[in-house]
Amino acid sequence: MIKRRLLLSIACFSLLLGCSNLPALAAGQPPPKLVVLLVVDGLPMRQVLSYREQLQPDGFRRFLDRGSWFSNAHYGHGHTVTAAGHAVMLSGAYPQRSGIISNEWRDPQTGQAVYCTGDADYQYIDHKTAPLAGTSPRNLRVETLGDALRSRDAASKVLAISGKDRGAILPAGHKGTAYMYMSESGQFASSTYYMPAHPQWVNDFNQAKPADAYFGKTWAPLLAEVAYAQSVPDGQPWQVNSGNGNRLPAVIGDKQDKPGPLFYANLLATPFSDELTFAFARAAVEGEGLGAGARTDILSVSLSGHDYVNHAFGPESRLSHDHFLHLDVALQSFFKYLDQRIGAGNYVAALTADHGFADTPEWARSQGLDAGRVNPAHLLGWVNDGLVKKFGAGRWVLNFSAAGLLFDQQLITARGASPADVYREAKTLLLQLDGIADVFTLEQLQGGDVSTAHLGAMRKSWHPEIAAPLQIVIKPGWLFGSRGGGSSHGTPYEYDTHVPLLFWGQGRVGQGEQRQRVEIADLAPTLAQMIGIRAPAQSQGKALPLN
Repeated sequence: MIKRRLLLSIACFSLLLGCSNLPALAAGQPPPKLVVLLVVDGLPMRQVLSYREQLQPDGFRRFLDRGSWFSNAHYGHGHTVTAAGHAVMLSGAYPQRSGIISNEWRDPQTGQAVYCTGDADYQYIDHKTAPLAGTSPRNLRVETLGDALRSRDAASKVLAISGKDRGAILPAGHKGTAYMYMSESGQFASSTYYMPAHPQWVNDFNQAKPADAYFGKTWAPLLAEVAYAQSVPDGQPWQVNSGNGNRLPAVIGDKQDKPGPLFYANLLATPFSDELTFAFARAAVEGEGLGAGARTDILSVSLSGHDYVNHAFGPESRLSHDHFLHLDVALQSFFKYLDQRIGAGNYVAALTADHGFADTPEWARSQGLDAGRVNPAHLLGWVNDGLVKKFGAGRWVLNFSAAGLLFDQQLITARGASPADVYREAKTLLLQLDGIADVFTLEQLQGGDVSTAHLGAMRKSWHPEIAAPLQIVIKPGWLFGSRGGGSSHGTPYEYDTHVPLLFWGQGRVGQGEQRQRVEIADLAPTLAQMIGIRAPAQSQGKALPLN
């Protein structure tokens, strides 16, 4: 069985491109030995700029002071979630092409749950594999930068590491190798899609149990209390308990006898998960010899902690503020390591995020803003009740799927109803609910309207073979959910689309802020140009000027 499965259409398209359109490197300049993609899961650009004066001299400020950075970089798709963002970064292709429309969705034909990186043909190595666990890039319908690189030279290495399976598997593409944090053991593992057994360096790392070193460790504020004046204090009723409480200082593993699954899972929403991910990245650089040869290698490191912190406490919180500052310290340490190990002139680094974040609705309301939560169960009940009155008895809407609603197509056919009429009536019902800004029907998604707000962004999130026929956009400041705390993302609004896009490379990247609007889909073709290879076959972005 051939395990590295690129779709035939991608392979054919790549062959048609040939080698005639390869970008040229600067005269006399060899390609970098290593390209490092750093992803901070759930980091809005506004946080980077708000805390700039408190940053370490060589963490994020390496990009801001000595690199080329884009202050107006956005995702172009509307359903801004982790999997969709991670799929865009190194493919340059939006969900309308990649097929990664969300973290999870439902098969429109069967109604069965689909996980973005789920593949029952493969299992985690040395770890149990839950149903729908992320084990392969099977659902990714496009190639990535690493796929393009290894298509040119199979000896180049492409590794992706993350606290989340989707944060590793999607950037790794079809021809790279992914390692993800196992929250039951505190170890990192790959899957049998990539290899039958771990290399010795992975076994050595795991056997040392580095996660256990954080048991009983205290997450304390990095700065004095006055430094957090712009952020919301700890202990607010809408700040949910992430497993470590909602106040600093917090003892990780408090009231537990020893490290175990609960401790390892709770570690994710702390600065220590990022330190652990960086530690594994160092082990990967050394174990795989990344950047040590004449060829270009790629290392993607997706840091998941900030997303967990923002979900629990909101990006407006002191906890989020402090987590970002701790992350900055860890980033500075990683740069120092790379400078020594690879050589500052031998690698380039890019940093981005998979999505931004909304402020917690309860906090926003306390500031006089229109904000709230849309209960998904209540929404489904309301729409179904209305459709019954219009078209007769039955469960017309079956479920949510990503940002949309799936309908019982057999029921529609059996009743002799027009699908378009059912969708339009459902839209009318939805627009009567608090918190709903707009709803786009199949007719609109397939149409040519380019003037309606957010329709273009939702089209980029909509794949015709996978996505639901009705797509929902909630109002600014609103979230889907029934619990009365925490925050989230997933909208086409600026707070969710506006993320960092930062570059650094000694002698390879210029210096300064660039203010034109760009898209994260531009990242892959930009890095391809720096390496001197073609962009991924289905990229929708363009190479950006970095000098």
